Amino acid sequence: MKTPFLFALGLIVPGTALAADPVALTSMVFVEKTSATGQGRNRIVLEPPGRMASGDRLVFMLNYRSAGARSVGDFVVTNPMPAAVAYQGTSDPGAVVSIDGGRNWGPLARLKVTERDGTVRSARPEDVTHVRWTLNPAAGPAGRLMFRGVVR
Repeated sequence: MKTPFLFALGLIVPGTALAADPVALTSMVFVEKTSATGQGRNRIVLEPPGRMASGDRLVFMLNYRSAGARSVGDFVVTNPMPAAVAYQGTSDPGAVVSIDGGRNWGPLARLKVTERDGTVRSARPEDVTHVRWTLNPAAGPAGRLMFRGVVR
């Protein structure tokens, strides 16, 4: 049974720090679906979100572009994870995550969660509350950042 989940793009509002030139950010989200090609193979397609159900895979894309002549540099993009979505990773080098609302940052493999009973465990993807990238001047004047999630 499909549980209605209408994804509002306003939930993925990247935060920014100051840069030498203004930087424009746009964000998009897609549902990742697998469809048969008719030749015994499957292909992955990205579709606009609509009604979604628990387990649906999402792809988040954040495009950045310098409004000036210079490359984007010393610029931080922070994206909160919507509460209805569990983080599933990114292939972007240098991305870090937070599991505590943005107070502490690091690679997921290095973060720890203290449970209510005092036990400590390694952080899991579903613990992630924010994703962050720090862009350096080598990032160029424009680019795309991506991460994946799954509807809880």
